[in-house]
Amino acid sequence: MVKSSTPSLTDMRKIWRGIVNTVFWSYERGSWPYDILVAVIVIFLLATPRRWFQDGPRPSLPASSQVQLLSESADGDTATYRLNVQLLAPEKRATTVTPELEHGTHEILGRTVPSLNNEIFQIQRIDFVRDSDGALLDYDVTVKMPQQ
Repeated sequence: MVKSSTPSLTDMRKIWRGIVNTVFWSYERGSWPYDILVAVIVIFLLATPRRWFQDGPRPSLPASSQVQLLSESADGDTATYRLNVQLLAPEKRATTVTPELEHGTHEILGRTVPSLNNEIFQIQRIDFVRDSDGALLDYDVTVKMPQQ
C-alpha cells in the first residue's frame, strides 16, 4: 500500500483541533500543552523589548522644572510659558481650551513662577504641543503680565 503525500482528513482535524484548543485555552492544567503555552507567554513577557509598548514609567520632575519661560515680549507686557501636561490633574487636561484648563494652568503658573506669585495676571492664549504620534505633551500658555 502506497501512502499519499497529502495529509488525510483526520490529520487535518487533529491540527485544527490543536489550533482551536490553543486559541480557546482548552487544555487541562498540568498537561504538557498547558505548560508549553505558559512557558511561551512567560518567554514573551520577559524577552519583549520595552520600546515595543512605549508605556514605560516616565520620570517625575518637580513642578518648577516642568514650567519653562519660552519668550517674553520686549515691553514685558506678555510672556509665554511651557507647562508639562502631567502637571494638571487628569480631569483638567483637555485638547481644546476649556475653563477648567484655563483655571488649572493659571493656578500652576501662579504657584511656580516667582514673578506671577500672588499677582493678578490673565491668560491670553493656550497652544497645544504634541509629539509625532499626536499625543499631548505640553501647553504653551501666553499670559498678560501683572503691571509693576
